[in-house]
Amino acid sequence: MHGPNLRILDLHGLTWAEAEASFIEFYNQTVRQAGKDAVRLDVVHGYGSTGTGGVLSIRLRGFLGRNESRLDFQTGEKVDGNPGHTIVVPLKPLPSLREQLFQDIWDFCDRPRSQSKIIGKFRRHGETEVLSTIKTLEKQKRLRPSNQGAHKLYQAV
Repeated sequence: MHGPNLRILDLHGLTWAEAEASFIEFYNQTVRQAGKDAVRLDVVHGYGSTGTGGVLSIRLRGFLGRNESRLDFQTGEKVDGNPGHTIVVPLKPLPSLREQLFQDIWDFCDRPRSQSKIIGKFRRHGETEVLSTIKTLEKQKRLRPSNQGAHKLYQAV
């Protein structure tokens, strides 16, 4: 299974937010460097202290499933019986975390949402980043602000 076209990324000890950012950066860097060469990523995430799947394993595989148009993947269980890793075959670059945040906030505002609801939903990105994204989407006229009493609401346009 090892070889020159297999690159390993170890996510042990990271939070999901750190692991997601590391994975996207490693994945996109690999896509840029590999060009037309076939390459595979062996993403080591562990299998959790219970042995039934840890946070990193579950969230990574969910993330991969939501991005199947950009990559192929196989669980370690299917490849070699080891649930502590996942094999990923990059096909196209992934959007950056910032690009994903823009899209996620825009999607979330399919109906009017208060600024505090938006911040709460995307708190893992940090309040400053979320507020900056709201402001940018408003300038781009992708979010329309309105007032409801003392609350400012935002809705996707």
